[in-house]
Amino acid sequence: MNDKKQMSRRSFLAYVGSGTAALLAASSGLSIFGSKASAEERAEAIFTYPSDAIAASKGLIGPSNQDELLLPPGFTYDMLAAYGDPINAKGDTFGFNNSGISYHPAEGSSANGLLWVNHESADAFWVLGAKQNGHYSSAQIEKLLYAQGGSVLGVSRDAAGGWKMDAASPYARRITGLNAFELVGPARGAKAVHGASRIQGTFGNGFGGKTLWGTQLSAENHAVDTAREAGLPQTHYGWIIEADPADAGFQLRKHTALGRFQHGTIDMSLAKDNRVVVYMGDSAAYACIYKYISKGSFDPRKGKANSNLLTDGILYAADLIRGRWIEITVQAVRDALNDLRFSLPSALEYTREELLGLFREEADVYVYTSEAALILGATPTDRPKTVQTSPQEGLLFVTHTNNTAHGNLHGQISRLMEKNGDYGALEFSFETVATGGLQSGFSSPSSLIADHFGNLWISTDMGSSQLNQGAYAEFKNNGLFAVVSPLSTDRNIMQFASAPSEAALTGPCFTPDERTMFLAVQYPGANASETSHPASTWPAGSGSKLPRPAVVAISGFFSY
Repeated sequence: MNDKKQMSRRSFLAYVGSGTAALLAASSGLSIFGSKASAEERAEAIFTYPSDAIAASKGLIGPSNQDELLLPPGFTYDMLAAYGDPINAKGDTFGFNNSGISYHPAEGSSANGLLWVNHESADAFWVLGAKQNGHYSSAQIEKLLYAQGGSVLGVSRDAAGGWKMDAASPYARRITGLNAFELVGPARGAKAVHGASRIQGTFGNGFGGKTLWGTQLSAENHAVDTAREAGLPQTHYGWIIEADPADAGFQLRKHTALGRFQHGTIDMSLAKDNRVVVYMGDSAAYACIYKYISKGSFDPRKGKANSNLLTDGILYAADLIRGRWIEITVQAVRDALNDLRFSLPSALEYTREELLGLFREEADVYVYTSEAALILGATPTDRPKTVQTSPQEGLLFVTHTNNTAHGNLHGQISRLMEKNGDYGALEFSFETVATGGLQSGFSSPSSLIADHFGNLWISTDMGSSQLNQGAYAEFKNNGLFAVVSPLSTDRNIMQFASAPSEAALTGPCFTPDERTMFLAVQYPGANASETSHPASTWPAGSGSKLPRPAVVAISGFFSY
């Protein structure tokens, strides 16, 4: 590797780290970017690539349509697992279309731990094969259910800085559409879930997040098609599940108090009075932003018993116009529907009578959460898929991917600031931070995380059939972008990675020391019409010429 091209940890994190001061200054009405700002405070002066052309450019790399995962000079990636790879001694295999990722360190280690990986779908072309007489066989349905859910991988970094999967890890396993789950919370046993308390499986798993007590939450997103194909009840899916990567004996559960909808992401924080606050996005085209506040308080001494805090609390949806959180209750829904002056939201494909029949008991607002939110006046937006709290207290970022039906081709990033910086507040301010488009260099923001400096890392999700065409042509393939100083007028948006052909980059997450980023490559070659001519052959070095979704570990933020 050319040492002159390698970016040191100090120089790179100093560059993106300038966002902390800018973020705090912007929130207080001050600016560090005035005439007295020193060279160390100016991101462009700290960026230490030897090439002035790169330092002055809009991003670390430019848009690309190459069939490769491209990174800036000095950064490399190690392949951890691709679809079909054995992940343990038992012979379990890595699922399809890997999405959100969470790293669970072993005793705080940034070099050894467990990786939770979500699996969002099972492609009919690459995984299942053709239907027979319009139906999948029982073997195909089993494969459909097994390919989704989650994977637990043992991962470690060696002395040279390389990462690998440890198939000998005693924790490595699959959690799929075939496992048994407990329904917990207010919809357990309700008529709307067919009286069920114990149900089969999880699938359509998009993103997720870790709990304050160390377990994993995973969001069921596109679950409708799989449930229909498998002949399973629709209302058993679309929930937030909880598992423990480090404990196979932990009772798998679905938290009905967090609502059922097309879950995008989930992010957990604490209110100032120590109640647990859970923010949730919805990836549907006409969807709202949600949060849940527990009635009880978090107690770190109770460990995983804190999971019970997710069974008893209040679910809210955001009214962005009035800057308030609306409590979702069945009585409020019925009162609205019984008011003859009330006009049904246009997005609801029900009559007033049908809705009154749908909402009869309290459990119903948890099963039909998105309908209830719209009836109560929550603000629908264009696919508010991802929510992410910032290191700054009370600050939440939201990605709105796009909605071509509304003419919103490229989406936007918004910020929600809770009153008095308290995640438990019921009032907030809301505004757009950045809009997608040529002026920003990105289109269709999807995954979103914040580093400890407050900078944002955003992946894009232009549809595979739209890439390199029309309004999306100049963006080329999907990518990963760093947004430095997101709340400053001097913010800088830089492209950090470019995805292989027709793929999307999803679920970025860091090790605790932020020296390694884990990243999922999803949907490579998604639009192939025949296996002999795939649009992508990534990862070509995996021993197969066919495209396979995979998870990688990116190094290069500093020298080991």
